[in-house]
Amino acid sequence: MVTRREFVMGAAGLAIGSTAKSYGRIIGANERLNFAVIGLNGRAYAHLSSLKANQASAHISHVCDVESNILAKFAAATEKEMGYSAATEKDFRKILERNDVDAITIATPDHWHTPMAILGLQAGKHVYVEKPCSHNPAEGALLVRAQQQYGKLVQMGTQQRSSPHTMEIVEKIHSGLIGRAYFAKCWYNNTRKSIGVGKEVAVPATLDWDLWQGPAPRRPYKDNVQPYNWHWFRIWGTGETLNNGTHEVDVCRWALGVDYPQRVTASGGRYACQDDWQFYDTMITSFEYDDKQLAWEGTCCNGMRYFHRGRGSIIEGTEGTVLVDRDGYEIYDLKGAKTGEFKVNSSATETSDTIGRDSMTDAHFANFIAAIRTGAKLNAPIDVGNVAVTMLQLSNIAWTVNRELRLDPVDGKIQNDHEAMKLWGREYEKGWAPKLT
Repeated sequence: MVTRREFVMGAAGLAIGSTAKSYGRIIGANERLNFAVIGLNGRAYAHLSSLKANQASAHISHVCDVESNILAKFAAATEKEMGYSAATEKDFRKILERNDVDAITIATPDHWHTPMAILGLQAGKHVYVEKPCSHNPAEGALLVRAQQQYGKLVQMGTQQRSSPHTMEIVEKIHSGLIGRAYFAKCWYNNTRKSIGVGKEVAVPATLDWDLWQGPAPRRPYKDNVQPYNWHWFRIWGTGETLNNGTHEVDVCRWALGVDYPQRVTASGGRYACQDDWQFYDTMITSFEYDDKQLAWEGTCCNGMRYFHRGRGSIIEGTEGTVLVDRDGYEIYDLKGAKTGEFKVNSSATETSDTIGRDSMTDAHFANFIAAIRTGAKLNAPIDVGNVAVTMLQLSNIAWTVNRELRLDPVDGKIQNDHEAMKLWGREYEKGWAPKLT
């Protein structure tokens, strides 16, 4: 459970000049941290923008991708935005060998997140890893242990944790704004198109397909996977719930003050198209606690919005309701009459995650940098971020086995269901399984 004290301490992390809590992590006030950005398609551009916004304290020393054309495009963007060139590298392991890299940011496909983050920690690097932090629950638990063992910081990219208005309204909910909060519902809508039926073709000369697969068991290259559609294949991706639902489910459990539920049910299917997509395009999930409930709905092939928003969260209590998204929040009484609101000047609530300038990501990186430089408290440390990720991975498991899962609320592990528990982890390519030393 996120306590009020933890929330207030997290909010303090937004200030770069916060008083140090751990003097061992302090570096010289005039020094800049060297960052390596790894995985350069999509969210990496938000990393670039936010490192530029924090360039008084951050320097991009390296950029890395296994696809040469993507690498070249991002390197050019880095030089344009930052005013200097960054070293380019195909193999991230060479970056980890360097002593002059302080932190890595990971925006690779999901199957790489935990293995790469753990290798980064073992190499003495701080890690900013995009959501979801893992491909499966076993990985998430291992990454939490790795952070504790190696002692470097890991921030997960749930940037709404650093949104001032979200932090404000969550604190108000915790302080009794809507009485006792007991139900939350969140959603995501999009108009994704069919990915078709892929054909085995020659690997493009620009792509190191073996390194792209890394820890995943080897598969032949098909023409409908890279650079984005890997999201919809189980061997590499985690479906829309983890791709986008992580953000809103994290906000809802934060507002409700809950961690792992006792029960999870999930229903849905691939209804819009018949193609290679291995997950659902429509999903309804319920996470049940003793005295609270959290619901997630995803319709990623139909853009009909809920409450005129493509994504958002509703938190209901005994005395009213709060609607919160990336653009602000609204407060309602028990009869549905609006009693208050706050709007951000810019529009940040989009159906897809942002890839350009985003004030929430700027603040999230500022918090990460402050934590490294001064010991400020992280807003989304991996042990906190991993909870929502594991919850949604359990939703995927419940959908796969088509039945309710009963969980241990301490760690989320599935109880008395051997078949479902087999899906807690995964198989790895030989020599690539993440492990602690």
